[in-house]
Amino acid sequence: MVPLARRPPLGASPMGRGGGCDGLDTTTPSSLGPVRVDLLFDPFGARWSDVKAAAAAAESEGFDGIWLYDHLAGSVHGRNRVLEAWTTLTAVAVVVPRLTVGPMVLNVANRDPGTLAVMAATLQEVSGGRLLLGLGAGGGLDTPYAAEQQALGRSVPGDPERRLAVETAVATLRSVWSGTVAGVGGFLRPEPAPPIVIGGFGPKMAELGGRVADGVNLPGGPGLQPLLEVARTARAEAGGDPATLLVTVSASLSPRTLERAAALGADRLVTFVGSPLVDQVRSLARLLP
Repeated sequence: MVPLARRPPLGASPMGRGGGCDGLDTTTPSSLGPVRVDLLFDPFGARWSDVKAAAAAAESEGFDGIWLYDHLAGSVHGRNRVLEAWTTLTAVAVVVPRLTVGPMVLNVANRDPGTLAVMAATLQEVSGGRLLLGLGAGGGLDTPYAAEQQALGRSVPGDPERRLAVETAVATLRSVWSGTVAGVGGFLRPEPAPPIVIGGFGPKMAELGGRVADGVNLPGGPGLQPLLEVARTARAEAGGDPATLLVTVSASLSPRTLERAAALGADRLVTFVGSPLVDQVRSLARLLP
């Protein structure tokens, strides 16, 4: 088990220590360092008062970060409401002054990338450098999530087009964060720039994350190690250091999953929290090492 005493204090750099090396034995704990434990709050059907109370509980119980889904219509999960991720995360960052905050993950179709760059730079300042900027391609036409895009008059293109949109968004973010675009200056520059974490379930998104982003979010389970190898290889081939790839893993919280995440060189374990949020946070806290 990863001992709690080895975990960095809350409020430390959200980048963590970086990813580990390839080929680690997944049956034994890693000596590379601790895995931080974050919570992914379910915003469907929730009210701000629920999230606020749960965020305070998460901080007091010793968790390290809070993430939120990015959706616009509660009906895509059978609910009559859903809190918008970015507004809620900004409020959370003020309510809990130590926890990392991040979207899991922003659908790049929901916000113009240039505007998002200024939004992210602003939240990075508001939070004191605690933002992890999760980005993703959104759901395809074969998912329930297409409906919320189509209802707002947006098309839902195929997988290659959506992946390209993510890559383009990353380039735009970094361009705007330079402070000057096309001779126009004064764009807010984040200090430091928040890590861009690309979420995905398969090798193509893992490759994209390793190649153009600062980190990846991948599902736990038997496919985790192969996807990590894809991401780290892509980072190396792009001229980066695979050991500095920020790795977040979505999985249930248990000693076994923490040990496996550490053995694979992951930085953060992100576990889902459903309703009632506060009760679930306190229940999960009993599983912390």
